Amino acid sequence: MINIALLGAGRIGKMHAEIINAHPKARLQFVYDVNSNSSKQVSEENNSEVVSSAEEAINSEKVDALLIASATPTHTKFITMGAKAKKAIFCEKPIDLDIDKVNECMSNIKGIDTPLQIGFNRRFDNSHAKVQQARTNKEIGELEMIIISSRDPAPPGLDYLNAAGGFFRDTTIHDFDLSRFILGEDPIVQVSAFGDNLFDENVKKAEDFDTAMFILKSKKGVFIHINNSRRAVYGYDQRVEVFGSKGMVISNNQTPSSVESFTESSTSSKEPILNFFIERYVQAYKDQFNHFIECIVNNKKPSVTFEDGRNALIIANAAYESHKLKKTIDINYE
Repeated sequence: MINIALLGAGRIGKMHAEIINAHPKARLQFVYDVNSNSSKQVSEENNSEVVSSAEEAINSEKVDALLIASATPTHTKFITMGAKAKKAIFCEKPIDLDIDKVNECMSNIKGIDTPLQIGFNRRFDNSHAKVQQARTNKEIGELEMIIISSRDPAPPGLDYLNAAGGFFRDTTIHDFDLSRFILGEDPIVQVSAFGDNLFDENVKKAEDFDTAMFILKSKKGVFIHINNSRRAVYGYDQRVEVFGSKGMVISNNQTPSSVESFTESSTSSKEPILNFFIERYVQAYKDQFNHFIECIVNNKKPSVTFEDGRNALIIANAAYESHKLKKTIDINYE
């Protein structure tokens, strides 16, 4: 049994706690959160112990692995401590909002051989993964375009916006990583970014964007189009299309069932699409954790690495530079 310490017991942490305890090879040993009430609630619901500090959990001989779901500014500190304590590490995205802190962390853990996985769960979504496989297997011939639509059902509150680090680093970073996943060994080398505040007052107060669009280009000349919005009144809109010389493959929105209704007032009417990211990606969250456990058991490198987290942040930073300078930016991963 692999004993895990959960660092961070907020909304995502609670979900991870349930996934950990549902796994036949894992057990939630400790829970830590700066909010002691959250720690207590999650520990009681999952038959685990509360610890008074992250250090206590990380350095405990009872712990084999860490799941870091705490506030983003703590990630690099906990990753470094965990790696030096020889613990396997799963860390939610992003690694950090500051590339300098990410680079420092990378230097601090260099040469330490322990599984370290970053939480880009969309790579583990069945539909998105089949799109990637269609590219790999050349089912669509030579890849020419990737189109990603990613739109939230409603904007978050002001407190969240002030802490999240900006639309491109908080939301679009998933789409940057998904693009990289589909492209494989073909790196993204250019980005043009457009963002605006079209409708939400809290977003305006936070000096952030509620609407954005991006055009990117890979080294081999593949074009990527990403569009984001914080308001999709019809639900959590998640669609991916890959287009190539022999056709296209689409990963479409998910509904609770595949039932369609045909009446005198509507044709091919379906249930509303799933309305929240946890509902939409619940299978992906479980499968990414399955992969993490498999990597620990078999002592292998996770498929979503620290470098993947770093590169996605570099693209996000380049997108902000593009928006600021109003021009296409060449991306430097050094």
